[in-house]
Amino acid sequence: MSFGKFVTLATGARLPQFGLGTWKSKPHEVENAVEIAVRNGYRHLDLARIYGNQNEVGAALKKVIPSVVKREDLFITSKLWNSSHQPSEVTKELELTLEQLGVDYLDLYLMHWPVAFAPGKGLFPPGPPNSNQVELDLQVSLVDTWTAMLGLPKSKVRAVGVSNFSIEHLKGIIAATGVVPTVNQIEAHPLLPQDELVAYCKEQNIHITAYSPLGNNHIGMPLLTENPVVKEVAKKLSATEAQVLVAWGAYRGYSVIPKSVNEDRIKSNFQQVELSKEDYEKISAVKGAKETRLNIPYRDTPSWDISIFNGLEDAKATNQVKIM
Repeated sequence: MSFGKFVTLATGARLPQFGLGTWKSKPHEVENAVEIAVRNGYRHLDLARIYGNQNEVGAALKKVIPSVVKREDLFITSKLWNSSHQPSEVTKELELTLEQLGVDYLDLYLMHWPVAFAPGKGLFPPGPPNSNQVELDLQVSLVDTWTAMLGLPKSKVRAVGVSNFSIEHLKGIIAATGVVPTVNQIEAHPLLPQDELVAYCKEQNIHITAYSPLGNNHIGMPLLTENPVVKEVAKKLSATEAQVLVAWGAYRGYSVIPKSVNEDRIKSNFQQVELSKEDYEKISAVKGAKETRLNIPYRDTPSWDISIFNGLEDAKATNQVKIM
């Protein structure tokens, strides 16, 4: 079983440190995965409208609430998608999410990306002909969207936060509103420790949730579960590679949300192990001389022509994030 550890957020809420991610789960797989997870002790579910499976999650929740678990004993996170960053759209998207899930409230609602898309044209509004890009909304700012999220009723959203935000993005919305996000959910694994961002979030009491804690093959790279060092530590601890990578994130104080739809892996991922300082440092060293980011929308199809990370990954993007 999981160690049952919780992280206390700035709001005072208790977030289970280990949860189930649902990104990149195929249609008709998530309902079963969520039901299996909850029946096996998971109490933290990470969702998003753009994942296209919240209706299935809602169907699973009907099977386990209240027969297996009370609603108040689950911590449910969802995310505002880019095409609803306009203040007039924020409440509408929240209501849609609640309807899809069949719940009255979310424990945490995140701004999924620091990027606004044109509204009213679908989740990925097409850009100029033959551009293979999405249409951005370069007028609405992060502060506009964050302010609208802060206005959501507490009866429907217990806490708000962000995802994929840099230090610059965080500083901008905090300076403008005086309100610090409760959580920043970021890509975090041994290839991408983001130490500077982690230190800033700790200073501001912003909890970090790590997505893709096992890495991913979004850009065709081998999974971290195949790394020889990770395999070596897993063998030493009589653990799976996934358990070791989850433990690396937990060692750093993150909440961790590995995704799986396989029953055996859902169960085994929940069997947590702890790393020694020596094993933690050994796994951290797989990064090498530079960090490797795997989830880069500028390289996606369609491409987001905007520099989110201000690094080599999206340096050729034409547009910058509008913070204020």
